[in-house]
Amino acid sequence: MKRSLVLIVLPLLALCAFTSLTLRADWRPIQQADLSEQRIYAYRGWQSVGLTLHPGDVLTIRAQGRWLYSPEVGYHGPQGSSVKFPAPLYYPLPNKIGGCLIGRIGETGKPFYVGRGTTVQTKSFGPLYLRINDDIITDNDGYVTVEVTVVPPAEED
Repeated sequence: MKRSLVLIVLPLLALCAFTSLTLRADWRPIQQADLSEQRIYAYRGWQSVGLTLHPGDVLTIRAQGRWLYSPEVGYHGPQGSSVKFPAPLYYPLPNKIGGCLIGRIGETGKPFYVGRGTTVQTKSFGPLYLRINDDIITDNDGYVTVEVTVVPPAEED
């Protein structure tokens, strides 16, 4: 009886300890290996990278690869098309280059330019989403690979 009680109680205690460690307010996945998806596909809309950002985080995104956003333009990198026309108003990020990598924080966050890379200090809370700056994604092809680093704000003493 004592042995079966120990076999039940010990795993429960371990589970409680693990849960309390992972639910700490300042705990969040910030390692590249934790990203749910390291590829951002040109033929998909907003894609979560599996990170939740907090106000004050320093977010760095680096991207490389080739994708196609228009058959007339050809393949290009995350910086966008070599045809330097600003994206129309109905694109996710108007007035930036079509076919560039863009991001947003949260479901309704304001899109921002990423291109080959950017570093920003976040002002809002929410998951990080990335996508190609294009309105019609069904004719797109390829992907870019992203590397994301998040540095939380320094704690005040």
